[in-house]
Amino acid sequence: MNFLANLGRQPLAWVLLFSSALLLELTALYFQYAMNLQPCIMCIYQRTAVFGILFSALIPLLHNNILTRLAGYIGVGVSAIWGLLIAIEHVDLQTSKSIFSICEIVPNFPSWAPLHEWLPNIFAATGDCGDINWSFLGMSMPQWMIVVFAIYSALLVLVLLSKLINKKAR
Repeated sequence: MNFLANLGRQPLAWVLLFSSALLLELTALYFQYAMNLQPCIMCIYQRTAVFGILFSALIPLLHNNILTRLAGYIGVGVSAIWGLLIAIEHVDLQTSKSIFSICEIVPNFPSWAPLHEWLPNIFAATGDCGDINWSFLGMSMPQWMIVVFAIYSALLVLVLLSKLINKKAR
């Protein structure tokens, strides 16, 4: 338990978190530009959540103290849970047989941060949410993203719980 409780103080933990999110982003861009799999709005929101994890891990990497770790934990938690909810909704859109199951074309980013206008090569939605153009081991991309976001969320909960248990044991 001590190892998990002190994991946030280790730069390697934040490097691994940052690296895993960066790898996911590079993989998404490979799928988009090398394999010509166009991202839908839900894919873009999941991509944004992964960027949230990436930037949240960067904060304690640049300066690791209690406040930056807290900001990192909060950012990772919000991004991982939001990404998980979006991925679940995306799977529901793909598996629904209703003709009313459609998704928007233009991302609903805040007016102060129109990412799809600033960086359209990364954040513009050009695909259809209902299309399943790729699968691996019988699972579609949003189903894999459920697994990814669930792992991020579970690891965060495990680290935070071990911190609480470790404090109570003292």
